Amino acid sequence: MTPPVFRLTADGWTEGAEKRPSAHFNERPEGTLVSLVVLHFISLPPGVFSGEDVDALFTGTLDCSRHPFYRDLEGVRVSSHYVIRRTGQVRQYVSVGDRAWHAGVSVFEGRSGCNDFSVGIELEGTGEVPFEAAQYASLAALLRELCRVLPIEAVTGHEFIAPGRKSDPGPCFDWDAVRRAVPAGVRVVTVPQTETAGV
Repeated sequence: MTPPVFRLTADGWTEGAEKRPSAHFNERPEGTLVSLVVLHFISLPPGVFSGEDVDALFTGTLDCSRHPFYRDLEGVRVSSHYVIRRTGQVRQYVSVGDRAWHAGVSVFEGRSGCNDFSVGIELEGTGEVPFEAAQYASLAALLRELCRVLPIEAVTGHEFIAPGRKSDPGPCFDWDAVRRAVPAGVRVVTVPQTETAGV
Protein backbone atom coordinates (compact mmCIF):
# COMPACT_ATOMS: atom_id res chain seq x y z
CA MET A 1 0.00 0.00 0.00
CA THR A 2 1.36 3.40 -0.99
CA PRO A 3 1.66 5.64 2.08
CA PRO A 4 -0.63 8.67 1.91
CA VAL A 5 0.96 12.09 1.48
CA PHE A 6 -0.42 15.26 3.03
CA ARG A 7 0.80 18.84 2.82
CA LEU A 8 -0.52 21.60 5.03
CA THR A 9 -0.85 24.85 3.10
CA ALA A 10 -0.61 28.42 4.34
CA ASP A 11 -4.40 28.75 4.64
CA GLY A 12 -4.60 25.78 7.04
CA TRP A 13 -6.10 23.36 4.54
CA THR A 14 -4.42 20.11 3.58
CA GLU A 15 -3.46 18.85 0.17
CA GLY A 16 -4.25 15.15 0.00
CA ALA A 17 -7.40 15.51 2.11
CA GLU A 18 -10.86 16.02 0.64
CA LYS A 19 -12.01 19.54 1.48
CA ARG A 20 -15.52 19.58 3.01
CA PRO A 21 -15.94 23.08 4.53
CA SER A 22 -18.10 23.33 7.64
CA ALA A 23 -19.72 26.47 8.98
CA HIS A 24 -19.26 25.11 12.52
CA PHE A 25 -16.09 26.92 13.55
CA ASN A 26 -14.82 30.25 14.78
CA GLU A 27 -11.52 32.04 15.25
CA ARG A 28 -9.00 30.85 17.78
CA PRO A 29 -8.15 33.34 20.54
CA GLU A 30 -5.64 35.86 19.28
CA GLY A 31 -2.05 34.69 19.64
CA THR A 32 -2.99 31.09 20.47
CA LEU A 33 -0.52 28.45 19.30
CA VAL A 34 -1.84 25.07 18.18
CA SER A 35 0.04 22.72 20.48
CA LEU A 36 -2.26 19.69 20.92
CA VAL A 37 -3.86 17.01 18.74
CA VAL A 38 -7.01 15.34 20.10
CA LEU A 39 -8.09 11.97 18.71
CA HIS A 40 -11.72 10.81 18.64
CA PHE A 41 -13.93 8.11 17.18
CA ILE A 42 -17.25 8.69 15.45
CA SER A 43 -19.92 6.75 13.56
CA LEU A 44 -23.50 7.60 12.68
CA PRO A 45 -25.64 5.79 13.52
CA PRO A 46 -23.35 4.26 16.16
CA GLY A 47 -21.52 1.27 14.73
CA VAL A 48 -22.45 2.00 11.11
CA PHE A 49 -19.40 2.62 8.93
CA SER A 50 -21.01 3.63 5.67
CA GLY A 51 -23.02 6.49 4.33
CA GLU A 52 -22.59 10.21 4.75
CA ASP A 53 -24.26 11.02 8.08
CA VAL A 54 -21.03 12.09 9.81
CA ASP A 55 -20.38 14.41 6.90
CA ALA A 56 -23.94 15.74 7.19
CA LEU A 57 -23.54 16.33 10.94
CA PHE A 58 -20.35 18.34 10.48
CA THR A 59 -21.74 20.36 7.56
CA GLY A 60 -25.08 21.06 9.27
CA THR A 61 -27.24 19.07 6.86
CA LEU A 62 -28.12 16.00 8.96
CA ASP A 63 -31.79 15.02 8.74
CA CYS A 64 -32.46 14.23 12.39
CA SER A 65 -35.75 12.51 11.55
CA ARG A 66 -33.91 9.68 9.80
CA HIS A 67 -32.92 7.72 12.93
CA PRO A 68 -34.05 7.67 16.59
CA PHE A 69 -30.47 8.27 17.78
CA TYR A 70 -30.42 11.57 15.91
CA ARG A 71 -33.16 13.17 18.01
CA ASP A 72 -30.55 14.40 20.49
CA LEU A 73 -28.53 15.90 17.62
CA GLU A 74 -31.25 18.31 16.53
CA GLY A 75 -29.71 21.79 16.41
CA VAL A 76 -26.27 20.55 17.51
CA ARG A 77 -23.39 22.41 15.88
CA VAL A 78 -20.21 20.37 15.98
CA SER A 79 -17.22 19.81 13.75
CA SER A 80 -13.71 18.45 13.66
CA HIS A 81 -10.74 19.46 11.61
CA TYR A 82 -10.39 15.98 10.09
CA VAL A 83 -12.24 12.69 9.69
CA ILE A 84 -10.40 9.51 8.70
CA ARG A 85 -12.77 6.98 7.18
CA ARG A 86 -12.38 3.20 7.43
CA THR A 87 -10.80 3.21 3.95
CA GLY A 88 -8.13 5.67 5.08
CA GLN A 89 -9.71 8.54 3.15
CA VAL A 90 -9.15 11.83 4.96
CA ARG A 91 -11.67 14.66 4.88
CA GLN A 92 -11.02 18.13 6.27
CA TYR A 93 -13.87 20.28 7.55
CA VAL A 94 -12.14 23.23 9.22
CA SER A 95 -8.83 24.96 8.56
CA VAL A 96 -6.29 24.20 11.28
CA GLY A 97 -5.94 27.95 11.65
CA ASP A 98 -9.50 28.07 12.98
CA ARG A 99 -11.19 26.56 16.02
CA ALA A 100 -13.30 23.48 15.26
CA TRP A 101 -15.93 22.45 17.81
CA HIS A 102 -14.82 18.91 18.69
CA ALA A 103 -13.66 18.77 22.31
CA GLY A 104 -16.42 20.50 24.28
CA VAL A 105 -15.82 20.96 28.01
CA SER A 106 -12.24 19.76 28.36
CA VAL A 107 -8.91 20.30 30.07
CA PHE A 108 -5.34 19.40 29.24
CA GLU A 109 -2.56 19.79 31.80
CA GLY A 110 -4.47 22.46 33.69
CA ARG A 111 -5.56 24.37 30.61
CA SER A 112 -9.28 24.33 29.89
CA GLY A 113 -11.09 24.81 26.59
CA CYS A 114 -9.01 22.49 24.43
CA ASN A 115 -10.74 23.63 21.23
CA ASP A 116 -8.76 26.86 21.53
CA PHE A 117 -5.36 25.24 21.06
CA SER A 118 -5.94 21.84 19.48
CA VAL A 119 -6.53 20.06 16.20
CA GLY A 120 -9.32 17.46 16.27
CA ILE A 121 -9.04 14.23 14.30
CA GLU A 122 -12.00 11.83 14.17
CA LEU A 123 -11.49 8.21 13.17
CA GLU A 124 -14.56 6.44 11.85
CA GLY A 125 -15.16 3.71 14.42
CA THR A 126 -16.37 2.80 17.88
CA GLY A 127 -14.85 1.67 21.15
CA GLU A 128 -15.77 -1.94 20.41
CA VAL A 129 -14.00 -2.76 17.14
CA PRO A 130 -10.39 -2.36 16.02
CA PHE A 131 -9.53 0.43 13.64
CA GLU A 132 -8.28 -0.36 10.13
CA ALA A 133 -4.65 -0.44 9.00
CA ALA A 134 -5.51 2.15 6.34
CA GLN A 135 -6.72 4.51 9.07
CA TYR A 136 -3.50 4.18 11.02
CA ALA A 137 -1.47 4.81 7.86
CA SER A 138 -3.38 8.01 7.13
CA LEU A 139 -3.26 9.09 10.77
CA ALA A 140 0.51 8.60 10.92
CA ALA A 141 1.08 10.62 7.75
CA LEU A 142 -1.27 13.37 8.90
CA LEU A 143 0.32 13.57 12.35
CA ARG A 144 3.79 13.84 10.84
CA GLU A 145 2.67 16.73 8.64
CA LEU A 146 0.88 18.54 11.48
CA CYS A 147 3.96 18.17 13.69
CA ARG A 148 6.18 19.43 10.87
CA VAL A 149 4.21 22.65 10.40
CA LEU A 150 2.58 23.38 13.77
CA PRO A 151 4.17 23.66 17.25
CA ILE A 152 2.54 20.40 18.38
CA GLU A 153 3.69 19.36 21.84
CA ALA A 154 1.34 16.46 22.59
CA VAL A 155 -1.25 14.03 21.22
CA THR A 156 -4.06 12.75 23.43
CA GLY A 157 -7.57 11.30 23.29
CA HIS A 158 -10.95 12.85 23.96
CA GLU A 159 -11.41 10.38 26.83
CA PHE A 160 -8.42 11.86 28.63
CA ILE A 161 -9.33 15.54 28.31
CA ALA A 162 -12.99 14.91 29.19
CA PRO A 163 -12.77 11.94 31.60
CA GLY A 164 -16.10 10.49 32.66
CA ARG A 165 -17.87 12.32 29.84
CA LYS A 166 -16.19 10.83 26.77
CA SER A 167 -14.72 7.41 25.95
CA ASP A 168 -13.00 7.92 22.60
CA PRO A 169 -10.87 6.77 20.91
CA GLY A 170 -11.37 3.87 23.33
CA PRO A 171 -9.76 0.56 24.27
CA CYS A 172 -9.36 -0.73 20.71
CA PHE A 173 -7.16 2.18 19.68
CA ASP A 174 -3.44 1.44 19.20
CA TRP A 175 -1.55 4.24 20.92
CA ASP A 176 1.78 2.64 19.99
CA ALA A 177 0.97 3.50 16.37
CA VAL A 178 0.83 7.16 17.40
CA ARG A 179 4.08 6.90 19.34
CA ARG A 180 5.79 5.50 16.25
CA ALA A 181 4.38 8.27 14.06
CA VAL A 182 5.18 11.44 15.98
CA PRO A 183 8.65 13.01 16.12
CA ALA A 184 10.84 12.76 19.19
CA GLY A 185 9.79 15.37 21.70
CA VAL A 186 6.06 15.16 20.95
CA ARG A 187 4.40 13.51 23.94
CA VAL A 188 1.60 10.95 23.74
CA VAL A 189 -0.57 11.53 26.81
CA THR A 190 -2.92 8.71 27.82
CA VAL A 191 -3.80 9.58 31.41
CA PRO A 192 -7.01 11.36 32.49
CA GLN A 193 -6.60 15.09 32.98
CA THR A 194 -8.09 17.25 35.74
CA GLU A 195 -8.54 20.97 36.23
CA THR A 196 -5.46 21.08 38.47
CA ALA A 197 -3.21 18.80 36.44
CA GLY A 198 0.11 20.39 35.64
CA VAL A 199 -0.53 23.44 37.84
